[in-house]
Amino acid sequence: MEPESKQVATGRGSENMRDEPSRGISSLVEKVLAGDMRALARAISLIEDGAADVSHILRSTGATTTMAPIVGITGPSGAGKSSLVDALVAVYRRTGVTVGILAVDPTSPLTGGALLGDRVRMNRHSGDAGVFMRSMATRGALGGLAAAAYDVLILMTAAGFDRLIVETVGVGQDEVDVAGVADTTCVVVTPGAGDEVQAIKAGILEVGDIFVLNKSDLAGAEQAEAHLRAWVAGEQGEAWAPPVLRTVATSERGIGKLHTAIERHSSWLHSSGEAAAKRRALARLRLHSLLRDRLLRMARSGGFDRACEAELIEAIASGDLGVHGAVERIIADISTSKEQS
Repeated sequence: MEPESKQVATGRGSENMRDEPSRGISSLVEKVLAGDMRALARAISLIEDGAADVSHILRSTGATTTMAPIVGITGPSGAGKSSLVDALVAVYRRTGVTVGILAVDPTSPLTGGALLGDRVRMNRHSGDAGVFMRSMATRGALGGLAAAAYDVLILMTAAGFDRLIVETVGVGQDEVDVAGVADTTCVVVTPGAGDEVQAIKAGILEVGDIFVLNKSDLAGAEQAEAHLRAWVAGEQGEAWAPPVLRTVATSERGIGKLHTAIERHSSWLHSSGEAAAKRRALARLRLHSLLRDRLLRMARSGGFDRACEAELIEAIASGDLGVHGAVERIIADISTSKEQS
């Protein structure tokens, strides 16, 4: 991929692509493969909206090809994750590596969009042709990751990015699904506010391949680091020993060591065979997720509309009908619908 051929796109394309014919979709795919960032933004919008052409887009962009390495950045709110991503991207760019960033935000209860999607992130990279950043709403997806997140990362790989970063807002144990998508998961905490202890209690550290104590110039950094190292030492037993790193993202202090640790973990994944195991686990996760989605759509088309759903929920809640009986009724309706068609 030639970085100079790119243009940064940080939001949705303005065109409505829902009804575009397949010829238009094929043209869109060609532009994505050529590194056109406006086309990439429009294709991502189609994926987020669940358009009918998503399957065609993913197949045409080589969805089964090798993914670019994915780094997950997660942890409690206020830990400075966006600043850390900003600093890490700067290190990658100094070595000529291009970066695609997916920032997964909570969903706005009013608009259904990314709650923090309008915030200004990574200003210094806004004019960099080798960096693409997209905010994406979770839309209620469990684990804090949008259901379409991995499909978006596939598109970023197809567009030619060398490294991918997934940043999640970090709200506790529900956020651990980032580990299912990322090759290397960095858990970011801060000293002084007890974030590192709360993260341990919440179980979020269990997904960490690298632990980052950011804002380590604050009071309490020594104690916080001791807590983290004690926890890591007590949990060791795996071939990979997660490092604990101190950073100050706003001044890029310690970011070089973080970059080195990420590269070391990537090398270990491939030499140990864990990379293949992670891909198989992710394939299972994606298969089950898509299957659930398709089965629900099938149920909707078979008569399980909103009114029927409300009726069944009321019957289950009142004790007039068991949930197993409700599911059997839905399946029977689907079967009847298929026979009639």
